[in-house]
Amino acid sequence: MKVAVVGATGMVGNVMLKVLEERNFPLTELIPVASEKSVGKKIRFAGKEYEVVGLETAIGLKPEIAIFSAGGDTSLEWAPKFAEAGSTVIDNSSAWRMNPKNKLVIPEINADLLTKEDKIIANPNCSTIQLLMALKPLHDRYTIKRVVVSTYQSITGTGVKAVQQLENEYAGEKGEMAYPYQIHKNALPHCDVFQDNGYTKEEMKLSNETKKILGDESVKVTATAIRIPVVGGHSESVNIEFENDFEEAEVRKILNDFPGITVQDNPAVNTYPMPIYAEGKDDVFVGRIRRDYSQENSLNMWIVADNLRKGAATNAVQIAEYLLKNDLV
Repeated sequence: MKVAVVGATGMVGNVMLKVLEERNFPLTELIPVASEKSVGKKIRFAGKEYEVVGLETAIGLKPEIAIFSAGGDTSLEWAPKFAEAGSTVIDNSSAWRMNPKNKLVIPEINADLLTKEDKIIANPNCSTIQLLMALKPLHDRYTIKRVVVSTYQSITGTGVKAVQQLENEYAGEKGEMAYPYQIHKNALPHCDVFQDNGYTKEEMKLSNETKKILGDESVKVTATAIRIPVVGGHSESVNIEFENDFEEAEVRKILNDFPGITVQDNPAVNTYPMPIYAEGKDDVFVGRIRRDYSQENSLNMWIVADNLRKGAATNAVQIAEYLLKNDLV
């Protein structure tokens, strides 16, 4: 089982390697892949040293699985080439997510849609993954009509450049800017680029990807995405309107019983999800679960997850695990 990690030297790529190792993924050969400037660099994985190769070389090595985290343009150009060579591609960029020919997969929700014919599989957006992990079991039970979500997103979602900007600002030093304004002691209502409709791409991803993953165009989602000076993970304030009424105790049980979710919800002792506790973990944490008394059949909750793990690397590796377990590669 040869596995290529495309973008192995990047922030998400590094976490992918870590997750593959932690979960004892049964690969026989790792192929770390990066841009030409990184070719020849050495990385360590599971006690061995591997040399980073370029994309053409990686295709020639014919990996069974290629996990991409190298940006949309790279994915659009190279994922089809890997697929043509026989690899199954799991892509972490936005390039293939809304293509009707490609499955958009969260393993706990819709991996059963996958077949051997799916050669390019899309990994959802990080903020979508944690949102849908909580929405799916509740949609199955109560039927969601509308979701209002505000995200509070880690700078790690932007990448190394953003982390460096925050560190520079902490230290009072000037440096390269990932954002149009300082992020230290600030909050930017601006994740990704603005669209003609006034929403950012990130906000529209939450709406569009939710409908595709749930397979339900009737679910309405409106979002505001905010970047905050946090490293550990993304947080989301979520308001859900259901078709049917609910009991809070049942909501907690449904969420707690869903694989990959941990309910942290005891305000009496200040127990609620926070990125400082989610960092480095694979679960999605849900708390502040309470009825919205301003609207019938409506619920508020707070969702937190490590955006580099379940929001990216872990979800991709879980897709690969599902493919192996079900003999789809």
